[in-house]
Amino acid sequence: MLYHPDKHRDPELKRQAEQLFTYVHQAYEVLSDPQSRAIYDIFGKKGLEVEGWEVVERKRTPAEIREEYERLQRERDERRLQQRTNPKGTISVGIDATDLFDRYEEDFEDAPGGGFPHIDINRMHISQSIEAPLTTSDTAVLSGSLSTRNGNGGGNINLCVRRVTSARGWGELEFAAGDIRGPLFGMKVSICVFVTAQWGLQFSSHGVRPSATTMMARHLDQNTMGYLQWRWGSQSAMTTSIVRDTKTSHFTLALQLGVPHSYLMMSYQYKFQDEDQTKVKGSIKTGFFGTVVEYGAERKISRHSVLAATVSIGVPQGVSLKIRLNRASQTYLFPIHLTDQILPSAVFYATVGPLAIYLAVQKLIIMPYVRAQKEQELEKQKEDSASEIARRKQEAEASVLLMQESVKRIIDAEESKMGLIILNAWYGKFVSDNSQKPERAKVIDVTVPLQCLVKDSKLTLTEASKAGLPGFYDPCVGEEKSLKLLYQFRGALHQVLSGDTEPLRLPKQSHRISSET
Repeated sequence: MLYHPDKHRDPELKRQAEQLFTYVHQAYEVLSDPQSRAIYDIFGKKGLEVEGWEVVERKRTPAEIREEYERLQRERDERRLQQRTNPKGTISVGIDATDLFDRYEEDFEDAPGGGFPHIDINRMHISQSIEAPLTTSDTAVLSGSLSTRNGNGGGNINLCVRRVTSARGWGELEFAAGDIRGPLFGMKVSICVFVTAQWGLQFSSHGVRPSATTMMARHLDQNTMGYLQWRWGSQSAMTTSIVRDTKTSHFTLALQLGVPHSYLMMSYQYKFQDEDQTKVKGSIKTGFFGTVVEYGAERKISRHSVLAATVSIGVPQGVSLKIRLNRASQTYLFPIHLTDQILPSAVFYATVGPLAIYLAVQKLIIMPYVRAQKEQELEKQKEDSASEIARRKQEAEASVLLMQESVKRIIDAEESKMGLIILNAWYGKFVSDNSQKPERAKVIDVTVPLQCLVKDSKLTLTEASKAGLPGFYDPCVGEEKSLKLLYQFRGALHQVLSGDTEPLRLPKQSHRISSET
């Protein structure tokens, strides 16, 4: 009724009303049609844009419409199937830095360059894999790796074909060859979600070496899994483990009995509920080979990057520092061997050194880079949406003009019964007095649009962005916004500041301004 063209005699207002009434009509067509409304309720406006709905039989239930939407999505995914390779890679560089702590000064006093510690790269490992989807259920995976240690190295190549047979089952055939070991033929099947079996044949100059592995899993409760694994071959073992994973922690307890290694391992990880997804962890592992204690931390440093550092202290391994960087699907590992013995100085520098370097790099490099990147993205977003913002601003201004007469009637009715009257309303980005950098507020006056929504001395805003309300638009795209109101009810002043997506109900006693204020 507010936007109906026949309600307005002024030619300019009539033209603006016709444009806004068209949008209302489009919304009515979607919401009045049961099928379109079901699509919109489930998938939003984006669901209406998926091609193929025009051939769908009408009078379907929401469940059937969901299935049809998922079918159309699968068809679109199949068209993109050949574009997916899902590359994964790992680069590991082992560093021997024992000369920093276990140095014999008298042996190097006369040697050239003897005043500086000698740091070596004693091992490297590079692996890469790509996937080649053959059909929607068949995938081929080609992978290879190269390793070198103290001047000696080797490599292998692996081809694996996987078929997904059902939601709970799959199978794999594997063929591998390398210069260290002979050809390998293997097969792996998952009978159900909780049982996996693997068989292999390793061909070499010493003959054929068969191997087999079976793993069973079971839910102990909602967050806890139990695993039992049996491995037969060159290193036979029986392993049982309990894994408990919750929103804030991850706990693992494992026991292995085997030849040549038997051990007991326990680890705990705490997950901070922060934006950077920080995690701290600690573990202890003891067995026939000795005892190892590890502790470390992990943190997300950018949108696609995760940095982790772990200190390992063991007998007889000594002290090591492991640094890991995950960038998308690529992993970079830097294990640094510091000492063969447990020296307090090595433990101290392995713990404090990475932390100090990280804080310095975070403060001087990462934070300025991320801040500059966010500002660039925000500017680009503003540039890309400039025309859309201008259009929404024009629509909002037209809506406010069309609301004037209705708002006058609403105010008269509310004044007559001392009801709800919006005195001032501002929407956008507000600047606090203690803001660290000078910036101006980006707000718009929304007094008229909010007064127009008042009915029977009540105003209710749902849990959604207020930029979509009639007479509103987004004055600061990509930035945090709020709604600030000063209103009168029963002759008393009230004030409230509400977040952009927070629900709001007026009037409320808690909004009342005290007489002292």
